[in-house]
Amino acid sequence: MKAAIITSNASLKSFGGKLGITMLQWDGLINNDHTLADLQLLASELLKLLGFQEGKMLDTSQFDLIFVYVGADEKVMHLQDRELINGLVGELMNVAQPGTDIGSRLHMSVIISYGTALEDDNSKFSVSDAKQKNNFEVPLLFPRQSYMMKGGKPRADVRHHCPMLVAQWQNAVTRKDMVRVFSFRDFNENGGILAIPADRFLHEVAFKLWKASKYGA
Repeated sequence: MKAAIITSNASLKSFGGKLGITMLQWDGLINNDHTLADLQLLASELLKLLGFQEGKMLDTSQFDLIFVYVGADEKVMHLQDRELINGLVGELMNVAQPGTDIGSRLHMSVIISYGTALEDDNSKFSVSDAKQKNNFEVPLLFPRQSYMMKGGKPRADVRHHCPMLVAQWQNAVTRKDMVRVFSFRDFNENGGILAIPADRFLHEVAFKLWKASKYGA
């Protein structure tokens, strides 16, 4: 996939460059004098890079996948990180309405990280795969998720403990959970799959963009 990262973080620029990803800067897309009212312009510029313009799909696109990175307490367009993310996601969802050319072709994921976590970390900002308890003599059988398998065998390197949240919005999907708020508490109580390795997540995104075969079932 042709991928780009938009960031002002020096470490990420170096890392992305070594991976062969095109690195873009915020000042190349927007004027830092812009405020919240101009997020519509930023959303339009991002969609243009993906091959969408004025609600239509162009014949060619500069990129298949764009990562927009906003660091903690980082200011872009004179907006704090939370304002920027909320506003930008809102603008993109407003443009990509169900039934439109963009809405049927755009896949959007929002990822938030609260730092690092160890296996024995009991931080409230960490999702752990706690074993379900029951009072029955015969234990319940739980099917294995596809991310837990590789080559028909269970993976031994899956960590069910991580300080990151991922939300994906798609119209008419076959499965969804009951999460309504982007918080660890709501994810823990009402979320679906609690953990997935990063390499499988990227493969899943590639599949949704028709750039890879199904990663598992």
